[in-house]
Amino acid sequence: MAFVYLALAIVAEVVATSALKASDGFTRLWPSVTVAVGYVLAFYLLSLVLRSIPVGIAYAIWAGLGIVLVALVGLVVYGQRPDLPALLGMAMIIGGVVVIQVFSRFAAH
Repeated sequence: MAFVYLALAIVAEVVATSALKASDGFTRLWPSVTVAVGYVLAFYLLSLVLRSIPVGIAYAIWAGLGIVLVALVGLVVYGQRPDLPALLGMAMIIGGVVVIQVFSRFAAH
């Protein structure tokens, strides 16, 4: 169940971060509400994850996948195209998450 909570925390964080741009400096009501609710939900779910997954592993997955997903939202919603170094960096982040999950005994399953 911890990985379900982690996936939901990542989605909530991505929604909140994406809405942060749309909030225009917290001058627009509904995007601002989405930011607040999304971050509260993300951190609550992350706190549940930390009951069974080590904090370093959970945060690495949460932050890494969040970076990649926010970049995808930036591309699709805001037309922000990452350049080659950004794509390579995101590929390394994904690779790091895979290495942790597949090879690390530190990760609790």
